[in-house]
Amino acid sequence: MTQVNDWNSKIIEEFRSNEGQVGGQFQGAPLLLLTTRGRKSGVTRTNPMMYLADGERLMVFASKAGAPTHPDWYLNLLANPEVTVEVGTESFTATATDLTGEERDRIYAEQARRYPGFAEYQTKTDRVIPVVELVAQN
Repeated sequence: MTQVNDWNSKIIEEFRSNEGQVGGQFQGAPLLLLTTRGRKSGVTRTNPMMYLADGERLMVFASKAGAPTHPDWYLNLLANPEVTVEVGTESFTATATDLTGEERDRIYAEQARRYPGFAEYQTKTDRVIPVVELVAQN
């Protein structure tokens, strides 16, 4: 787990130092930072992830690179749907909602069309990869 945390920490630092821009595998990709509260620990944790803008909404994908289990951040936001989102230089509180059915399928298909790695992730796992809508709170 330390390796993942170190990797995330470097991306988060680069994101915050460069107005939301990072290099490496995420260069040019739409990236945000999502901060969730631990469902057991109550500790806040920040994860960098790609997103898809759909009008005013931002969508994130609990792909975990096609692993058989959901990522911890996803389980945390199911328990505590109030999250913090950082996009570029903007930071705001949002409500996270798990999408289902046709809407989930449409959004995931669009992300997979734009970034084929997401299509590959779905083929690696038997679980349906969750799509989460992030809507800014007023």
